[in-house]
Amino acid sequence: MKSFIYYLTFQILSHFIFSQQNTILIIADDVSPDYFGAFSNTTDTANVPNITGLAQRSVRFSKVWASPVCSPTRAGIFSGRYSFRTGVGQVITAGTSPQLDTAEMSIAKLLKWHAPKKYNTACVGKWHLHNNQLNKRPFPNNMGYDLYSGNFNGALSNYYNWIRVKNGIQDTLTTYATTQTIDDAIAWLDTVNTVKPFFLWIAFNAPHTPYHIPPANLCNTVGLTGTPQHITANPKLYFKAALEAMDTEIGRLFQYLTANNKMDSTNIIFMGDNGNDGKVAQITNTLNVKGTIYDYGVRVPFMVAGPAVVNPNRTSNELVNTPDLFASIAELCGFMNWINAIPTNTIVDSRSFLPIIKNQGSNNRTWIFSEKFTAPTVPTDGKTIRNQDYHLLRFNNGTEELYNQTLDTQENNNLLLGTMTATDIYNYHFLCDSLNALIGSGTCQPISVPERTQPLGFHIYPNPFTHKIFIENQMYAIRIQLKNILGELIWEGENIEQENFSFLSEGVYFLLIETLKGKQNLKMIKN
Repeated sequence: MKSFIYYLTFQILSHFIFSQQNTILIIADDVSPDYFGAFSNTTDTANVPNITGLAQRSVRFSKVWASPVCSPTRAGIFSGRYSFRTGVGQVITAGTSPQLDTAEMSIAKLLKWHAPKKYNTACVGKWHLHNNQLNKRPFPNNMGYDLYSGNFNGALSNYYNWIRVKNGIQDTLTTYATTQTIDDAIAWLDTVNTVKPFFLWIAFNAPHTPYHIPPANLCNTVGLTGTPQHITANPKLYFKAALEAMDTEIGRLFQYLTANNKMDSTNIIFMGDNGNDGKVAQITNTLNVKGTIYDYGVRVPFMVAGPAVVNPNRTSNELVNTPDLFASIAELCGFMNWINAIPTNTIVDSRSFLPIIKNQGSNNRTWIFSEKFTAPTVPTDGKTIRNQDYHLLRFNNGTEELYNQTLDTQENNNLLLGTMTATDIYNYHFLCDSLNALIGSGTCQPISVPERTQPLGFHIYPNPFTHKIFIENQMYAIRIQLKNILGELIWEGENIEQENFSFLSEGVYFLLIETLKGKQNLKMIKN
């Protein structure tokens, strides 16, 4: 009985402590993973020691997709829903652009009004979910933020002279925008009710255009003249300077959190909102960049550090969509049954990656999705989906492209134009069928599946198993499921060999392997 009481007390205390954790989401604007040494060892990276230090105590995610442009990415994080559900599929430039419905259940609303422990909430920096009209300026506060202060529109025209909206009131500032973002964050943190934890969304404009010289105290400006001619000829130098300045200001925030005993209780997420602009892209084909549904246009740097992270300084190859932040932030804040706060008939696409950062397993994503749609449509509009290795693009004009991301990282070889292997074809059909199921429409090319020389049967070993399961010819499987004797799903995915099942109880389990040729159900024994 005493042991049970001690255990129960520990669980209650652990839940209480966990629910008190703060969360800060930091979004950099228009930057791919290849400008950060934490993600790239071979390309021209920026000098960002504070972000690098954060990476060393984080889980770094290598396969995270956002939207190709900023407004849809933000709407997806805000609501946990894909663009075709929110209606925000392009950059918001004017009142005629589709904008986020204020009735959406936002992550800020969720934490401020619905979480078991109510949170202080703030958003500083770039908003870009509505255009800057008088009647829309209160929207951030109406949608759950105690404080909103920042650039309401998209790109700044000048980092040193710009229009800010603060809690619905517009003014003009001449403070360097990157600095002001952190000034606003710290000023708010100084005033929050310390009885409640906080959620803080920090959205930098940096390193988005216009390229410029940041203040010399924030970065190395040696050799930067700032003339239009020099900027045009050397955009990467100014891009990296803006990143370095942003990193310096992030360091100032970290110093504040440390000095005020908040760092150890704060989970920090750092990410980009879409890929690099073509002017600073570090791939051969600079057309497949920001604004496109190619991998380089949607793959972003992404890391999570803080007290929730178990076994930090590791990299996860799990698939993550940026709308997954909605569920993940809610659960980081101790709101595990957040789904009960979602209005009936509202589909939420978000899937928590909390098991990954707590080193307890997978988020069970077998694919991630992105899209872009504008009015009127443009040639780069389309929908795209990928699994661990393959990437399918479907453009609105009806054309498709397929790439093996593992073997062709820059996506130069469209497999649909050549002779495809059986593995290529299986992956095409898996992605095409998954995309059609998600959006509720579409057809797949009638690519015939070659007859296999191997029988449908798979060799599974070891059986009995202790912690690992291996499948010969796993490449032919489009779906693998492990269920217990009651038929309850334990795991689903494509690469079961990466999983550790040592946590399972001894007993009988069933392994379902599905291919385009049929299904096979196998009895497994766990020792």
